[in-house]
Amino acid sequence: MRTKKLITIIAGCLFVVHCFPLQAQNEKQPSGDFKIMFYNLENLFDPFDDSLKDDNEFLPAGVRGWTWKKFERKLQNTSKVIISAGGWRPPEIAGFCEVENRFVLIQLLKRTPLEPFGYQIIHHESPDPRGIDVGLIYRPDRFTLVSERAIPVIFEGDSIATTRDILYVKGIVPGGDTLHLFVNHWPSKYGGASATISKRRDAALRLKSVTDSIAQKNPDALIVIMGDFNDQPNDECMEIHLDARHGKPDTTGYYLYNLMYAMLGKWDTGSHKFREEWSIIDQFVVSSALLRRQQGLRLSEKGAEIFRAPFLLEEDRNFNGTKPYRTFSGPTYLGGFADHLPILLHLKL
Repeated sequence: MRTKKLITIIAGCLFVVHCFPLQAQNEKQPSGDFKIMFYNLENLFDPFDDSLKDDNEFLPAGVRGWTWKKFERKLQNTSKVIISAGGWRPPEIAGFCEVENRFVLIQLLKRTPLEPFGYQIIHHESPDPRGIDVGLIYRPDRFTLVSERAIPVIFEGDSIATTRDILYVKGIVPGGDTLHLFVNHWPSKYGGASATISKRRDAALRLKSVTDSIAQKNPDALIVIMGDFNDQPNDECMEIHLDARHGKPDTTGYYLYNLMYAMLGKWDTGSHKFREEWSIIDQFVVSSALLRRQQGLRLSEKGAEIFRAPFLLEEDRNFNGTKPYRTFSGPTYLGGFADHLPILLHLKL
């Protein structure tokens, strides 16, 4: 097996990724761990004007002064997170939100140390007025794509407002098991939690209708739901409308289970921080079959985690503890990674 040392410059520092195996096309990949990552990238925009989108703030002359140089630094920072989260090899699958278009994902995979791993892209343009989408990348040596589609979210009683589609991806993992993936970015609480809850409710009900239809055909379906839900695991839309359970898992029957619920209430722990409060709005929800299985694709003992690498955090001088090292704080460019921390799901084969 050949190896290659990957070196890049990030934020003025030499970043060396230890030797990664470069698999030949006909070389068998090992079984074992199967990692899925989700990451809100905090506005991965290109610096070019798109007349069909409200992207003016991310232009060289825009309020954020977004240039190709800053864009390239963002790409390198993002690749560092993905590679670091994977340990000795990057995750098999990574879902994203706040990506502008397919072009930025192509640049992420072709202009960074991710290039040798051969990731493929799944992306659809969403009707979001700012032009931010969800997307997914996968390693075709570890995941064989069967089908994919964008699921629109329609708001009850409002035919004008739009939001991000839900991305549905179906594929086969080594060993032959079929995996159903859903990537989400639900409407934010901008304007107030109570004023916007109906929009997140509609997203939850739309998602549940699709997962329930899959389960009706196969109660043992392997489903992984990931995303920035802009709600915590114990909020109404997650706990009631999506019906994502928590606590001791039932031993029979189909249901959805929220792997992040147990992390609630821990000091200085969360995927996003607003002022002094950490929240867990980035979550993994899985079908019950992944909890019960003893063979094939199943949940690892590690379960789900928030990836808190030290380089992703900085001291919070205003509210104590730490906070994500962001790309921007308001209109001020910081050059960090993102305003969310990534989350990881550990499965095994």
